[in-house]
Order: sequence, then structure tokens, then C-alpha cells
Amino acid sequence: MIFSRACLYGIRAALYVASQKNRKYVSIGEISQNLGISFHFLTKVLQKLTQKNLMTSYRGPNGGIALSKPAAEITLYEIVEAIECDQVFDGCILGLPGCGTLKPCPLHENWATIRGELSQLFTETDLESVAKRIKDEDLRISKS
Repeated sequence: MIFSRACLYGIRAALYVASQKNRKYVSIGEISQNLGISFHFLTKVLQKLTQKNLMTSYRGPNGGIALSKPAAEITLYEIVEAIECDQVFDGCILGLPGCGTLKPCPLHENWATIRGELSQLFTETDLESVAKRIKDEDLRISKS
């Protein structure tokens, strides 16, 4: 798995919120329950997204979490970068420091190509387009 569990949960949670078009705030408890993610772990992941101004939170009886801007303006790349920093799109697949063209790991050349394609895919894909596919094609973002 290329992405950490935190990153995968962050992507899934952001997609869940984006797919709830008629609601301003979605409770973290609801997201946790519907996606099968630990409430406490999800809260920590969503904190990272709020710190990077991709989401906003509101306390209170009708509170929860919401996207801080329209779903069409948030890319999957931004979600990954907020949680993983640049590790996925800039780092070595084997986690070796200093991996590059001067001192490559055995997978560097292949990974550099794949990493570039993955970066492009995530940069060109926004939450709204994926949320629309979830609704239109009845795609799942939870285990069940």
C-alpha cells in the first residue's frame, strides 16, 4: 500500500463529505460509523485537513465537518499532501533518504515514472467529480 491508513481515511472521509451535497456540516460520528473508521483516529486525520484549510469544523448540536471550499476546487493531491506531506509524490518507494538520479534505489527509475503519473492523476481529480461518480455509479467508499 502506497498511502498510509491515515491518508486513505482522509480521502474517503473527504469524499463522503463531498457526496453529502445538501448538507453543510456532517458529523464525524456519522462519517466514522458509515465508513467503518475509528472515531478517534478519524478525528485526528480530519484535524490535519482543517489545519490545511481544506475542511472546517463546527461544534454544537448541528456541528460537524464541512469542506472549506467547493468540492470542485479541492483535488485529491491536496488531500494527500495535507496528510502525507510530500512523501508519496516526492519520496522513495523504499523510504530511503537521498534517493534520486545520483544515488538511486533499485526501483527508482520505475517508481519515478509511476509516481509522476500518480501525481498527475491526483492533481487533475477533484472531490466533486469523484463524489458524482460515487452517486451516479453507486460506487462504494466503505468496506461494505
